[in-house]
Amino acid sequence: MYQAVGSPGSRLTRVTWMLEELGQPYEIVKAKMHTETMLRFNPSGRMPALGDGDLVVTDSAAIVFYLADKHSDQGMGGADAGERALIASWLFFAQSELEAPLWNKLKHRLRLPEELRADVGPWCNAEFAQDIATLDKRLGDGEFALGDRFTCADVILGHCGQWARGAKFEIASARVNAYFDRVLARPALARAKAREAEAAAA
Repeated sequence: MYQAVGSPGSRLTRVTWMLEELGQPYEIVKAKMHTETMLRFNPSGRMPALGDGDLVVTDSAAIVFYLADKHSDQGMGGADAGERALIASWLFFAQSELEAPLWNKLKHRLRLPEELRADVGPWCNAEFAQDIATLDKRLGDGEFALGDRFTCADVILGHCGQWARGAKFEIASARVNAYFDRVLARPALARAKAREAEAAAA
């Protein structure tokens, strides 16, 4: 059984969502950043992490990529080297570009010490607008990141969309909004959220 390690309602949702898509059994190990529990799984103390026996995988994008590869028969990874490269490209874009302004704004609003905070809102909004324009172009007329097939790339992109909407970032693209509506309506995500809510209440 997999161990999904982190705080419910955080990037942990990317891991639980992926596991639900794959129909794999897992337990949620609740852990906040930099706590003793989290440090056992990741030397940086950051979350989430995935425990798979003696193997520990950190970083949400690496985790979903690993799970897609391990359970390749489920069709959530690349069928060949070319598709794996496309998925990797999407994952790198999601984390290095699309997510960056979301995380920066959150850090300066809530996580950094008061004396280190700055008004990064205008910059984050401008960066995010550019990234949404890029996402619009990259999606084209495809239903999902790789066209007509839902993959692990859509888990990370979809979670970024959920985060952006919750943080009230403007998504000035009908195509991107329709894409987010599509992926965020998946039953596996609803199941993941329910599992996390149970864990949070326990």
